[in-house]
Amino acid sequence: MPTDHPPHPRSPEEERAERTVAMHTDARFLELKRRLLVFVFPMSVAFFAWYLLYVLMSAYARDFMSTVLFGTVNVALVFGVLQFVSTFGIAVLYSRYAGRRLDALADSLREELHGREPAAPAGRTAPQDSERSA
Repeated sequence: MPTDHPPHPRSPEEERAERTVAMHTDARFLELKRRLLVFVFPMSVAFFAWYLLYVLMSAYARDFMSTVLFGTVNVALVFGVLQFVSTFGIAVLYSRYAGRRLDALADSLREELHGREPAAPAGRTAPQDSERSA
């Protein structure tokens, strides 16, 4: 004798897992990934090429890299310092790019994924105490 059982209620974790899987095909998520790659891929290639230039010049152009520019500062030292400067520069550029092109969309998708209403696109403020308990 078959017994009809009511459907098993899904846990919040199961629901979130389903939303996460569904999010991977969402057009907004794909757009977010595209925007990220538009910045990350060329910047990574440029930085890797710059680093490779530094390494190759240090290994194969020792005479050039040991050229004294002033005092005890040579070309190799300047290249090394510029590696740090370019790293921080890329971090600043990424932060600005993310603020303009990524954060609002990522916030909206995150809010939707966690089952909350997306925040208003104009501002990104922390929820008020009364909103946190809801």
